Amino acid sequence: MEVYSVYIIAALILVSAVVLSKFLFGWVLIREDQVGHVVKKLSSTQLPQGRIVALNGEAGYQARTLPPGLHFWLWPWMYRIDKRPVVTIEPGKIGLVVAKDGNALPSDRILALRVGCDNFQDAVAFLSNGGQRGKQSAVLTTGMYRINLVLFDVFKSEVTSVPPDKVGILTALDGASMPRGQMAAPAVEGHKNYQEPELFIANGGCRGLQEQIILAGQYNLNPWFVEVRLADLYEVPIGHVGVVVSFVGSDEKDISGETFTHGNIVPRGGKGVWSEPLYPGKHPLNTECMRVELVPTTNIVLNWANARSEAHKLDEKLSTITVRSRDGFTFNLDVSQIINIGATKAPWVISRVGSVKNLVNQVLEPLVGNYFRNSAQNYTVLDFLSARSDRQREAREHISKAILEYDVQSVDSLIGDITPPVALMDTLIARKIAEEQKKTYEAERLAQETRKTLEAEKALAEKQRELVNEEQNILIAQRKAQATVRQAEGDSTAIATRASGEADAIRRRGTAEAEIISVKGENEGRAIQAIGLARAEAARKGVEAMGEYYGLLQIFTSLADKGIRLTPDVLVSGGANGSASASDALVALLANQLAKK
Repeated sequence: MEVYSVYIIAALILVSAVVLSKFLFGWVLIREDQVGHVVKKLSSTQLPQGRIVALNGEAGYQARTLPPGLHFWLWPWMYRIDKRPVVTIEPGKIGLVVAKDGNALPSDRILALRVGCDNFQDAVAFLSNGGQRGKQSAVLTTGMYRINLVLFDVFKSEVTSVPPDKVGILTALDGASMPRGQMAAPAVEGHKNYQEPELFIANGGCRGLQEQIILAGQYNLNPWFVEVRLADLYEVPIGHVGVVVSFVGSDEKDISGETFTHGNIVPRGGKGVWSEPLYPGKHPLNTECMRVELVPTTNIVLNWANARSEAHKLDEKLSTITVRSRDGFTFNLDVSQIINIGATKAPWVISRVGSVKNLVNQVLEPLVGNYFRNSAQNYTVLDFLSARSDRQREAREHISKAILEYDVQSVDSLIGDITPPVALMDTLIARKIAEEQKKTYEAERLAQETRKTLEAEKALAEKQRELVNEEQNILIAQRKAQATVRQAEGDSTAIATRASGEADAIRRRGTAEAEIISVKGENEGRAIQAIGLARAEAARKGVEAMGEYYGLLQIFTSLADKGIRLTPDVLVSGGANGSASASDALVALLANQLAKK
């Protein structure tokens, strides 16, 4: 219990010391995210009438604020400190400032001019440098600001963003008065695309619609200074050019020439019809003070026909041309006119007639229509029907020269359907039918004559065919007889040839057989001679080897070959002395062996 009492006493002493020090030293602590607004309670001087912020120590809110930190000598009985958060401008935002105090704005101004005051963070500098009360021309960009919120109110607004396919058309709400006779203020330099209003005004910028535009991007534009309207890039399609008619710009010298009296042709940027057209693509233009006329550069087909119109609709008001011929008939013509406008000539055409539709309705329609009405009086209806190509060629030559004066080229003039009067057509049809019937009767007459000739030719052809058949039969019989004779001659020749061939074959076969026998005899004789010689040589060699026994051997061999047996299988005999000689034994053995064979 005593410990808690000690803590309580210490805390009371500390609080008392803090309160006493604050009372004695007048200290104040401001955090990093705060701004200290000082209110002076006691002063010997009072604020001037109409002022709300003290600049020289008067009683009330002071212009000077307290930054973060510890500040002394701000005694509670003398000052009151209001702590307020700092002003934060997020990305994509801007801060708009309204000053509650300062010098009065001039009567012809809406926004106060910028003064050096560290982005409104130095209120003393703002008031000392002549800052004006009211809406400020300067804006706050992304960041944190320590602003005296007693002197200034801060509002947030979006950053101006222009997409890539857009342009920004601006109207300035402050600046000098618009020059007399101008619909848009001329462009001035040095204001960074209207992001520096005081420089715009200083350089002579005028309030109202601006001739200058801003392109794609993000801009810190003060909405109290300019209003922005987004517009599409102007697109010129393929096959066209855009002729710019500008209602603003510098007064450039007319370059159309002295002979051209239908308007001003000026260089790009001048006031009037620009001499250089816009080619296919997208172009950044201020369509509030410029007009673009699209001119086709491809061939344009125009139809003077009630039932036909092209997709471009330039000929939607054109109709079939009614003319009167030399012979007093009224009939209708459908006409097609093909024209071409060159890209470089397009500005001259627009300066002359204003638009392509005006060219068709105010120039070509009366020119082409009157030509055919006038020329038809020189010809009959039949001239148009039978000589259309001639009438078309004449029209092409005349119209080509006529429209060339309007800087337009004629490609071709074509005559379409021709609708002659019904009564005339009935007469022509009856005449044509009569002519055709006459031709038919003549054709029938010729057909009958041809048929008669054909019958006569047919009868003659029949007789001629019989005559030809008889001649053919005679010719066939003659050829058959000739064939028989030729066959007999062939048979005789064949028999003779066959007999001669057989005799020759027999003769050749006998000669061949004789030659074979002769050769065979010679060969056998040579063989026998060779065998005899061989045997004689063998006998000679046998005699040399066996002597007298060789002759016996030959005898026994010959007997054996004949199968004759002269002795028994074994024969033994003795000699004179009772014993056989060796030769006898050998003879006996040989005889035995030969007998076995």
